[in-house]
Amino acid sequence: MAPTRLLLTVAFAAVTSISNAAPSGFRAASTRNNLQSRDAQVLGVNLGGWLVAEPWIKPSLFERAGDGVVDEYTMGQVLGKDGAYDTLSSHWGSWITEDDFTQIAAAGFNHVRIPVGYWAVDDLANDTPYVSGQLEHLDNAVQWAGNASLKVMIDLHGGEFFETFVYNGAWPERLGLAALYLPRRLTLISAPGSQNGFDNSGQYGSISWQTGNTIDNTLKALRGLASRYSANADVVTQFELVNEPLPPTVNLDSLKGFYYDASGAVQSSLPGTSIVFHDAFQGVSYWNGFSPSSNSIVDTHIYQVFNVGQLSESLDDHVRDACSNAGTLAGTDKGAVVGEWCGATTDCAKYLNGRYKGARYDGTFDGSSAIGSCDGLNSGVDALSADQKANIRRYIEAQMDAYSAKSGWFYWTWKTEGAAEWDAQAQIKAGIFPQPLSSRQYPNQCS
Repeated sequence: MAPTRLLLTVAFAAVTSISNAAPSGFRAASTRNNLQSRDAQVLGVNLGGWLVAEPWIKPSLFERAGDGVVDEYTMGQVLGKDGAYDTLSSHWGSWITEDDFTQIAAAGFNHVRIPVGYWAVDDLANDTPYVSGQLEHLDNAVQWAGNASLKVMIDLHGGEFFETFVYNGAWPERLGLAALYLPRRLTLISAPGSQNGFDNSGQYGSISWQTGNTIDNTLKALRGLASRYSANADVVTQFELVNEPLPPTVNLDSLKGFYYDASGAVQSSLPGTSIVFHDAFQGVSYWNGFSPSSNSIVDTHIYQVFNVGQLSESLDDHVRDACSNAGTLAGTDKGAVVGEWCGATTDCAKYLNGRYKGARYDGTFDGSSAIGSCDGLNSGVDALSADQKANIRRYIEAQMDAYSAKSGWFYWTWKTEGAAEWDAQAQIKAGIFPQPLSSRQYPNQCS
């Protein structure tokens, strides 16, 4: 049967003004040169699911919000602005605290990557279901990171976009993670969209960008964030321009132009910060010869759980595949960071494929056949068998070695509600994530 054709029409929400004022009493940057902190290898962790909420990271947040809530956009639709704000503000104030930054530093990490949506910046949430209020918590995060001697990458995880396009279901397997969020059947959507259609962009399903004045307003969000933290350049040392823009809807030539403009927008307030741009699922080598800034870093995200071929691999295969990235990373002509990776070799984490979607690994995802069992893999690390713990550790160690070939890495993610293969905090407590980070129970896997 031919794939179902899907027409997604996305309407853009008008934007008014933007405030770039830093909060009163915010710590001024020290005068020391931050070149060393920029050039030091990144050993980082993501604070996923905090300022951009994701159902699989904290399922209870979405379950309490109601059956129709699959992302922050639908949370605002179902609960209304006031209800969504009450739900999310409680989450923002409790999910990550200063103690998390203390633990992260104590574990040996030196960077945190903090995703934030465009709608967090002043009036950009107006006339949309999104709610704002995240920036006071981002302010705290920058302060806490400085107190813990951690560096921060601010990552624009959700951009603002407008376009009409036709999706025919034929997305290439090479997109890996992208294929997860592009289902074969979707309902007609008419709403503000995203750069990739992933729920981690704030709105699941629709992909839209590069028409109207959407890029201009994305640049406004970047300028607002950069200006806000201009006094904290010794902490905010990396700035990611937009997370995971997805071709073919996103035109690559236009994306390159955006990267140049966005780099200028950020460095007008943070001239010394490293500019990080995502590889748009093309691989880091595609971007050799391109650099929007003199201190650019290309970001790639490496997962092995979002297509059946990878899910069917043995642990030895997963290790081999991870190690194969080392040479490619080392061969880039600029900085290269693996901004997201994890310890998972299955897609068993609850809601990982989207709320109500099931898992390919155990055959509960629509159209899939079981490869194995998810027993014990979505109930926290305490439910793992000794063999499962050992396998996760071995895979993590191989990736740490491979992804250190260039500029370093950020693990995804710091904490979850029970996603045992993804939860760095719980893995550290259980002796799965190496401590110290240089410790190896399985050395020389990538030799």
